[in-house]
Amino acid sequence: MDQEYVDGFLLSVPRDNLARYKEIARKAGEIWKEHGALDYRECVENDLQTEGLASFRTVAGARDNEVVVFSWIRYASRAERDRINAAVMADPRLAGCCADGVFDMKRMAYGGFEVAVSV
Repeated sequence: MDQEYVDGFLLSVPRDNLARYKEIARKAGEIWKEHGALDYRECVENDLQTEGLASFRTVAGARDNEVVVFSWIRYASRAERDRINAAVMADPRLAGCCADGVFDMKRMAYGGFEVAVSV
């Protein structure tokens, strides 16, 4: 049986662009789910100062005028992720959505993960 799969993202968004980022994320999330994603989440920093632990702000390379966004998309399997992402990337509704400079994609961290524990 295939196991669930998650794509994860960590990025910094300039505070002045956060409203626009949320608009783009809402649109993108609807499209990902329409193509079969099980879950789509975009989370904005709230409590990142824990003494003795690595900071998400540091890991994301956030500057003073930026907020950290942690997001993920959940799929039924990696094969489904590959199918859905191909469909999303070909969807004309997303053409150029990230090219308008809302955030610096070169500073975004991304990875695909097999779900090891789900309670």
